[in-house]
Amino acid sequence: MTTLAERPHTALLMIDVQVAVVADAYERDAVVANIAALADRAREEDVPVIWVQHSDENVPKGSEGWQYVPELTLSDQEPLIHKRYPDAFDDTALEDVLAAAQVGRLVVAGASTDACIRSTLHSAFTRGYDVTLVGDAHTTTDLSKWGAPPPEQVIAHTNLYWKYHTGPGRTAGVETTKDVTLTT
Repeated sequence: MTTLAERPHTALLMIDVQVAVVADAYERDAVVANIAALADRAREEDVPVIWVQHSDENVPKGSEGWQYVPELTLSDQEPLIHKRYPDAFDDTALEDVLAAAQVGRLVVAGASTDACIRSTLHSAFTRGYDVTLVGDAHTTTDLSKWGAPPPEQVIAHTNLYWKYHTGPGRTAGVETTKDVTLTT
């Protein structure tokens, strides 16, 4: 039900599953395993997998921490979007890649829930995309010493409000790895 005319396809958007980003992330191994399973399933179902890779002064481009985690295999045929801001659409080629593939629906997984995931979810939705968050395939680190809720609450809250997020002509939702619909 996307508002983007002539875009009937779905893509799996994998955000920042990088060594430094998920090093201390909540339930890291389980989340990475779910992300790997999603990528495998998307490839089997011929759904585009689009990878997003963040860099900044804390995660310098080309550094070991900037690399995707070793448990994940990126295909040379899958787009890799480099970004410098939390929102994967800001100052990147993501919109062009999605338009070329006629994508109107995104299935989102990755890190970090309280920054790049939330920013990208909202940006995609306001741009007209239908957006499904994979509730057990995103994670964040513990920022509670700076006043944030513990990571399990950040994740649960994001899943809760995204499940009920609404807007005219678009859908939002949350599904688990095993239940998510990749093809429409």
